[in-house]
Amino acid sequence: MPPVSLPPRPAPLTRAVPEGTRDVLPPEWAWREHLRTRLAGVFAAWGYRGVEVPALEFAAPDHPQSARAFKLIDTGGEVLALRSEFTTAVGRLVRARFPEGPFPLRLQYGGRLWLRTLTSELGRLREFGQVGVELIGVATPQADAELLRLGTRALETVGVRAVMEVGYPGFLDAVLEDAGLDVDARDALHDAIDRKSGADVDLLAAAHGLGAGVTATLHTLTDLYGGPEVLAQAAALARGERARAAVAHLEAVAALCEPGLLFDLGASRRYGYYTGITFRAYAEGLNQPVLGGGRYDLGGLPGAGFAIGLERLTEVTAANLPPEPELVLALDPAGADLARAAGIVAELAWTDDREALLTYCRRRGIRRWARGNTLTEVTA
Repeated sequence: MPPVSLPPRPAPLTRAVPEGTRDVLPPEWAWREHLRTRLAGVFAAWGYRGVEVPALEFAAPDHPQSARAFKLIDTGGEVLALRSEFTTAVGRLVRARFPEGPFPLRLQYGGRLWLRTLTSELGRLREFGQVGVELIGVATPQADAELLRLGTRALETVGVRAVMEVGYPGFLDAVLEDAGLDVDARDALHDAIDRKSGADVDLLAAAHGLGAGVTATLHTLTDLYGGPEVLAQAAALARGERARAAVAHLEAVAALCEPGLLFDLGASRRYGYYTGITFRAYAEGLNQPVLGGGRYDLGGLPGAGFAIGLERLTEVTAANLPPEPELVLALDPAGADLARAAGIVAELAWTDDREALLTYCRRRGIRRWARGNTLTEVTA
């Protein structure tokens, strides 16, 4: 039987489902569950134990996704929010359930997330699935390297060879600070440098009255992308202690990882959220990362982790879908037991109307049926 591909997604019916949501049909559902199970097995083999956090949370203005989360009023008047990302939720769980560790604490999770506003980064989805891990309580190069290796290995396990890009937003900010830029100027330049927009860098440099030397440094940061060799270029720009510490940390991480890492030292994505390295994995055929993560702070407790988007992973691995297992129609319970004992999927006939059963077999592609202790070809 030839491999089965995901069916084309039908054009949406008017108001069939809310914008940014979609139905999932059996072939895709089965493949996605297969991927989720395989990934969970890899995480478990590396010592990451599973946890589950509620889909409903107390709304908080300082939540990273507060402005984009779905909010609702509880019966007692409390403002709740649908879970919009996992790191904050797992951090709350750790502080409440594992205040004394033991650290390092390795946890894995999986489930659905919801966002009220659509984003191009998530492929215009407002409801989506993720699996991921958190390594909490340590902030060493070894811990960061472990997550990079685990992310690469997890993707390879499900047939994805991805390019891992590593950044360190704090390095960029430190270089800007060392160049004498105030907070407002640094905030304005973070986004332009992250987008690799030399034109915007020039406009902002002029607007803030920056000299030619500082502007040249900004352009160097914009182009600071490549293999481990760019760390030497970064070291030449690192004048202050904070910038030098960032480069030293990245050099230690690179030494612990397999070759192939790419470094984007102009990366500044979500700078306020991360306190150390950030990383993303890109797979061929997908212009958005299939994996993303980084280092953060849980109110004084260091943590780092990554998440894998299940919808993206399902899409990028669709060509690897295995053939659907054979399906037989059982004409009696004994036939169903016989087929299932042989590892064959069996549906039980719902009627004695032979013509109805034949029509159903033709439409479902069923070639055999089972009765008693025999399997026979479907014939008229």
